Amino acid sequence: MTTNPTTATKKRVAIVGASGFTGKEALRLLAQHPHVEVAGLYSARSGEVTAPSTYAGALCEAPSASLDIAALQGCDAVLLCAPHEASATLVPTLLEVVPLVLDLSAAYRFRDAALYPRFYGFEHPAKHLLEERVYGLTEFARDDVRRARLIACPGCYVTSALLPLLALRDAELLEDGDIIADCKSGVSGAGKAASEVTHFASVHEDFRAYGVGTHRHEPEIREQFGSERVYFTPHLLPIFRGILTTLHLRARGGADRVRAALQARFADEVFVSVREQGLPAVSEAQGSNRCVLGVSSHGDRVVVVSVLDNLVKGASGQAIQNLNVALGLPETAGLAPVHAAIPGWR
Repeated sequence: MTTNPTTATKKRVAIVGASGFTGKEALRLLAQHPHVEVAGLYSARSGEVTAPSTYAGALCEAPSASLDIAALQGCDAVLLCAPHEASATLVPTLLEVVPLVLDLSAAYRFRDAALYPRFYGFEHPAKHLLEERVYGLTEFARDDVRRARLIACPGCYVTSALLPLLALRDAELLEDGDIIADCKSGVSGAGKAASEVTHFASVHEDFRAYGVGTHRHEPEIREQFGSERVYFTPHLLPIFRGILTTLHLRARGGADRVRAALQARFADEVFVSVREQGLPAVSEAQGSNRCVLGVSSHGDRVVVVSVLDNLVKGASGQAIQNLNVALGLPETAGLAPVHAAIPGWR
């Protein structure tokens, strides 16, 4: 973990794309950050200015301005919360004026540029940066994050699946065979713009699967996990925030050994908890930067359940966790853990 900073002045951080869910969540978290000054709120779209608003207790006291790259001079970092293709284009320009960019879109998550036309519908404009960027799954990337100038923050579903999968892969417990990732997300995971299936009348009292075989997070999981044998099915929950991922896998030693391996791997991690017994509910992670894991068995399969808040640990919270590591700040700054006393937690 990083040590306390000794600097007398706060780090200056701007948010580009401040009007979307992740931008506003970043503002909510940075508003309580003791070592960061929000240096500016900007729209990612030229000519667009967003009116002041209140979101999750964080007041935008001034409207976000249309993006002016020159205004970012002197910032220590930018949190980029723009749409994917816009971010892909903006990042090279931002890196000319700021030392650190944390991209919350998917624009730099893939190392393979050929995946962008297929899954995001555009040719990548800065392929050379795909090799340089650091994939910011913090618990597995701290050393790289400390040296990074471009951090690609992982997808929300992906974070919930990769935290346990990478730990079990590294512990060499996973047996051959398919891994089923059965995942559910709150509607905020679809972004701010309402669609036919995401407005209230569609999600209320309903539940559906979507994007089977086509969802963008499946190739992201596979690329980071290093295997094509993960099969991912997303579902839309009638809640605003939260993700619950159920992994069905085969592992040496069964559920007890898997639980012990996860507890050993995450014993010193503030933001990952492993239950001694039982399986976690979404409510245990909502509003926090925590991922909570539980383990059970089902015949010859081990079942790992992972819950997190898609807007915090799955997006803006993880971005700020990476920001803290990269800038040498306390890793928990602005991300005070909650639910620490819930029975069943380690």
